[in-house]
Amino acid sequence: MKLVDRRAECSMLDRLVDAVCAGQSRALVLCGEPGVGKTALLQHLIGRTAECLLVQTSGVESEMELAFAGLHQLCAPLLAGLDDLPKRQGDALRIALGMSLGPAPDRFLVGLATLGLLAHAAEQKPLVCVVDDEQWLDHASAQVLGFVARRLAAESVGLVFAARVPTSDLAGLSQLPVAGLGAADARALLDAEVTVPLDGWVRDQLVLETGGNPLALLEWPRALTTQQWSGGFGLPGAVRLPGGVEEGFRRRLDVLPEKTRQLLLIAAADPLGDAGLVWRAGARLGIDADAAGPAVEDGLVEFGTRVLFRHPMVRSVVYTTASVRERQQVHGALAQVTDARLDPDRHAWHGAHAAAGPDEAVAAELQGSAGRAQARGGLAAAAAFMERATMLTLDPEKRAERALGAASAQVQAGGFEAARDLLSIAKAQAPSDFQQARIELIQAQLAFATTRGGDAPRLLLKAAQRLQSIDAGLARSTYLQAVTAGIFSDRVTRGDVGQLARAAAEAPPPAGIPTAADLLLDGIAAHYAQGYAAGAPILRAALDQFSDGMSPEIELRGHVLASMLAAQHLWDYHRWQLLSDRHVELARSLGALSELPMALSFKVLCLAYAGDLRDAAAVSQELQAVVKATGSGLPPYAALVVAGMRGRPGEVGDLIDAARSDLSQRGEGFGMTVATWTSAMANNGVGDCQAALHSATNSAQFSMLTPNSSSADSPSGGAQSSSLLARLSVGAFRAVEFIEAAARCGHTDLATDAVAELAEVTSASGTDWACGVEARCRALVNEGRVVEDLFRESIERLGPTRLRPDLARAHLLYGEWLRRERRRTQARAELRCAYDMFEEMGMEGFAQRAHRELDATGGTARKRTVVAEPQLLTAQEGQIARMARDGHSNPEIGARLFISTRTVEYHLQKVFTKLNVQSRRQLDRVLPD
Repeated sequence: MKLVDRRAECSMLDRLVDAVCAGQSRALVLCGEPGVGKTALLQHLIGRTAECLLVQTSGVESEMELAFAGLHQLCAPLLAGLDDLPKRQGDALRIALGMSLGPAPDRFLVGLATLGLLAHAAEQKPLVCVVDDEQWLDHASAQVLGFVARRLAAESVGLVFAARVPTSDLAGLSQLPVAGLGAADARALLDAEVTVPLDGWVRDQLVLETGGNPLALLEWPRALTTQQWSGGFGLPGAVRLPGGVEEGFRRRLDVLPEKTRQLLLIAAADPLGDAGLVWRAGARLGIDADAAGPAVEDGLVEFGTRVLFRHPMVRSVVYTTASVRERQQVHGALAQVTDARLDPDRHAWHGAHAAAGPDEAVAAELQGSAGRAQARGGLAAAAAFMERATMLTLDPEKRAERALGAASAQVQAGGFEAARDLLSIAKAQAPSDFQQARIELIQAQLAFATTRGGDAPRLLLKAAQRLQSIDAGLARSTYLQAVTAGIFSDRVTRGDVGQLARAAAEAPPPAGIPTAADLLLDGIAAHYAQGYAAGAPILRAALDQFSDGMSPEIELRGHVLASMLAAQHLWDYHRWQLLSDRHVELARSLGALSELPMALSFKVLCLAYAGDLRDAAAVSQELQAVVKATGSGLPPYAALVVAGMRGRPGEVGDLIDAARSDLSQRGEGFGMTVATWTSAMANNGVGDCQAALHSATNSAQFSMLTPNSSSADSPSGGAQSSSLLARLSVGAFRAVEFIEAAARCGHTDLATDAVAELAEVTSASGTDWACGVEARCRALVNEGRVVEDLFRESIERLGPTRLRPDLARAHLLYGEWLRRERRRTQARAELRCAYDMFEEMGMEGFAQRAHRELDATGGTARKRTVVAEPQLLTAQEGQIARMARDGHSNPEIGARLFISTRTVEYHLQKVFTKLNVQSRRQLDRVLPD
């Protein structure tokens, strides 16, 4: 039937196909209520793709738990191109689609492989991908296809979705709302379908009540008898129509022969539409080929190589109107004809739905399916299998165990409400001590996942204490999780982390030789029990052992703690740099894109502290691409650090304002640590000591640097729970900013107290970095000849290190002191050195401050010739150009920025044109180092 109205929608779809044929990419989401005409518009689109390669998939409600099912259907015609993908991408996609075995692939690596597969196919012929009923697509497929749609640029690929309400996986894509027909067009459609005289009032009422929904308008005439249409229907009592479009389908199903309805139920229960499977299951139930005739004649279904329902709602109505016993019968038949060896998961799924009550054999089979699903990265599917297995399990101990397995998978998959329900089931089974401990552990992990803090540290502590007598290794691991959760939580200000660490000291010792994780835990516990000097050697031993004999997966999980809690804590820049580089390398090599944002954030911090701000900014841009692609909720740590180092208080303030609400809601105290530190640094850079002091003391997160910070019950050795965050990670850096701001504002007493506390850490560390910074800070709170000795010691200590910003700041502060001492000639030498270093590193705020001080001595700064980066390039073009200049291949650039190789080529051609160069080899002449 020709489309009624829809001229604007059809025109937009026509333009989409024309753009794809012209070498461009497009993504579009058709959205609207059931029956409004989305599928009809997709058919119009399909009719316009004669010059294109067409691939299609459709969401199936009963297959939503089977990871990558929709993606497999879409990619099946294109799999010949798998061998042309980068090996890691091809392997990930093969595992996801069940074509090979291996460790669970990263979801976003699968997305990158899918993008490459589509781009490869489009090189031969423009490609149009059609996805109907996206709301019923399995989450893994929806996530991957949404990722791909957002990365399309110049691949000659069109990706068109239709959905009732698009899921969050399609966020950010262009939408085309499809509404009901206008009144005139709706009446015309209804008149064309009705074959008997129709009361005008009834017709108008139908148009109003259906909202112009085309499917409803077509189905109502078939749902009502001729008598209802031709007489009495306009009366108020007669116009009380059935409760929706589904009722029309129910009426049509009711008049079909029993065997026909049973055959349709088999087809509805099989989401693959495998006609052979449907016929074999039908034969099991004594259904012959003639049973399909009435349904085909009525237009409800088509039987060919695949079974196609006229509309997804038909499938839904067929299934939901059947009795429980009827559904169990057809699932049993489908289980019998599904090869348990070739398709064990679907065999188990049908068997589970066929079970009338508890069935241990089926539950065990489902448990095996859960393991396979999780290995393929299908956490939602694993959770569904385990949840169903739980429902079929009668034995209390096994029921509790399976409920816990399902709950754990649900937490990882983001099914938090389902996880809570499953935990309730586990609790009701009189769980064993070990199971009770696991319940508490999963509850704690759930709390941390949902609130990024809150009660998670306390709950993890409780779980760890219960596990001590049951599983010592798991207990120690849980203690370490508790400490980590405490560091990120705002509860750190009340000493919770110190309590956690002291409780961890009571944990049973590790069995055998302590691992790096064991030493990390022991080092943190010793820090709180005996002080920094006691904990530092143990943490050094943890770093010495780190990565030795570890599997890559375990090593990856430990990098945040090793880098954030150990290397920075020890002021060991060399080890910090090695760990940072390895963290990024490992995340990339394993395709662990969920871990990559944090790895890149620490890489930015490490680069910034070496003064490599240009590289830090480039990594920060790459990080933004990763965060956007993964949907990570990571606060803008990297952007804050770069802006703070550059001395841009306004930019830092804007970033803090944008992130404040989210950080507060999650209780992520660590984020506010970074925020106040970078704000203080930026204000110190421009010489605003009052604003810097305010930033450094404005958060209750940092009681260390306020008077009377010591608690009455501080353990011996000077380790105070209130000081934890300042002593671990960036808190010590913030202490340095506080000392400078307080000293320059005349609050020498506060600065002196803070120096004394900082010195407990830096002197025990003993590294040139720590001792150089300590000497610089001591110089700020002293008087007389000792000040000059301390500044010179600081410069001598920091000179051989890579910590150029700290060295430049030592020259600046020394020069400022010399100027106040009226030693202008010497002051000019120090200030000019500081200015040159700041200018070279791009630390604008500090450079301006040094310039002002230099002017005050009567000196002048040497003019520097800086090659400006071409302003003609967009941000993405500049990023791609720099990566190409640095020797990265197009596939490597695409993998880092989550775009296809063809899109990289497209942007590079634009770069070459704008910069008037012929090849990537010439980029180093026109782009700054």
